[in-house]
Amino acid sequence: MDNYCSVVKSPIGDVLIFADQQAVNVITFAKKDITGLSPNAVSEKAAQQLRSYFDGQLQEFDFPMAQTGTEFQQTVWQALLTINYGDTISYLKFSEQLNNPLAIRAIAATNGKNNIAIVVPCHRVIGSNGKLVGYAGELWRKQWLLEHEREILGKGQMSLKF
Repeated sequence: MDNYCSVVKSPIGDVLIFADQQAVNVITFAKKDITGLSPNAVSEKAAQQLRSYFDGQLQEFDFPMAQTGTEFQQTVWQALLTINYGDTISYLKFSEQLNNPLAIRAIAATNGKNNIAIVVPCHRVIGSNGKLVGYAGELWRKQWLLEHEREILGKGQMSLKF
């Protein structure tokens, strides 16, 4: 149960961080009622790291996180963590990396169920044709996140197709 919440003001809107005593469970852009919730050490560590990410000072997160899901979902979410900052991968290539190219739709659906935005970098998975597809936080945020990471790395502008 998420008993604690921190809020990060970011260039792409408020980021809500929900945590229990041990780990962050949800990071979202969604508007939620946080009345009665206060920060704790776990949510505040995540908030500080996210602020550093948005400031261009942090590329890897190390706070504890745990989201509920099936064994398959956990496998997909763990694999998302291996996508390097500033890189993108197509859903097809990602499913091939998981040695499960026939499960591309299930992998895409699991990507969409990721509850830990930015940190579990589902925004780095794009369509095979290079187009931005499927982001629960809205495609304009996905584009911003990808461009932000590439800018920090000095890779210049991405050519993203819509």
